Amino acid sequence: MSLLFVVPTLGERPGYLERSLQSIVDQEQVGLDLVLVAPRGRGVEEMATRFGGRFVEDPRRNGLSGALNAGLASAPPGTRYFTWLGDDDLLTPGSLSATVTALDADPGSVVAYGWCDYIDAEDALVFRSRAGRLAKAVLRFGPNLIPQPGSLLRYDDVVAVGGLDESVRLAMDLDLFLQLRRRGRFVAIPKTLASFRWHADSATVGNEHASMEESDRLRMKYMSRPAARAYEYLRWPGRWALVAAKRRVDRNVAQQSARR
Repeated sequence: MSLLFVVPTLGERPGYLERSLQSIVDQEQVGLDLVLVAPRGRGVEEMATRFGGRFVEDPRRNGLSGALNAGLASAPPGTRYFTWLGDDDLLTPGSLSATVTALDADPGSVVAYGWCDYIDAEDALVFRSRAGRLAKAVLRFGPNLIPQPGSLLRYDDVVAVGGLDESVRLAMDLDLFLQLRRRGRFVAIPKTLASFRWHADSATVGNEHASMEESDRLRMKYMSRPAARAYEYLRWPGRWALVAAKRRVDRNVAQQSARR
């Protein structure tokens, strides 16, 4: 079995990147194919070698989606699973074992995902995401509650839908999930599988409004015309709830910072 694990990075946060890679290799997953995608000359080549991975060059002409597709294109024959992790996020112990086991046990499934902790720049816990099965139920019409960190996807299904859409700049995980839901089941695992780092440099955190606008456009793209017209008005309660949740996380981050 080969599990393609892509870490896209610009090499600008080596401390975080090193910890992220360590959380991956600590999984001791058989068949792990770790790929770092980055522009050359950032020191990432050496780090890839040190952690037993491969380096794939990406000039970042097409953003994060382009970097992920560069990693996908490097997959060797026999690759069964695919995922990625931000260069400042972390996997929890046993994360890959849990998702691989879940997909192996259900041949009709295409995605396995779990719970996710939100941590600040100093690793303090600021929020817990525990949507579970509710996340896949509201995916089409509500906020995307499926944590990409810690999720695992079937490689053949990702390739079948064309990989990542490089015109999508921020909500590429939502776009991929919306396509994959047409191909099979999503398995929710009641276990914390990853930690997402919440800070201003994060693309999702720093581009809140643009991310929500892009997410809404993607949802309407996969709806019928009548449903899309209705969603123009019905989307607002979900968006307000998402904004409220983000404000809560921001307050928790500020409180943790004040205690230091």
